[in-house]
Amino acid sequence: MGLTEVPYENSDFATSAAPADVVRRQYLASAAGDLAALRATLAPDVEWTEMAGFPLAGTYRTPEGVTSNVMERLGRDWDGWTAHDDSYVVDGENVVVLARYTATNRATGKSIDVRVAHHFVVRGGLIVRFEQFVDTALVLEAMTH
Repeated sequence: MGLTEVPYENSDFATSAAPADVVRRQYLASAAGDLAALRATLAPDVEWTEMAGFPLAGTYRTPEGVTSNVMERLGRDWDGWTAHDDSYVVDGENVVVLARYTATNRATGKSIDVRVAHHFVVRGGLIVRFEQFVDTALVLEAMTH
């Protein structure tokens, strides 16, 4: 019998403090537009950094600061903004996710499908730090008429 990957059937997934599980819950909440569930994955003193050159570049603090300055703004400017979490590399409290963004800019109608890497630091079952690495030129190109 070969090994098969089983989707999360583990009833403990919703409360697991394992770093990869916490990060996965963040992506699922984001994709579902569930900002309360997303905030629940973030530490009160979270530092969330969007890359220089990205439209929302900067570091945001507090769960509310992250969702209002990042997710809500992306939702206003883009249709269907989704971060697709493809591969996880876990080393202790560090979780690096190779992913891609897909969305359509509302102002220009141009779509993106851009590769991205995210580095999360998870402690005590909460995301304490996030840093985004993305090809900002491709994102900005989709925002330009």
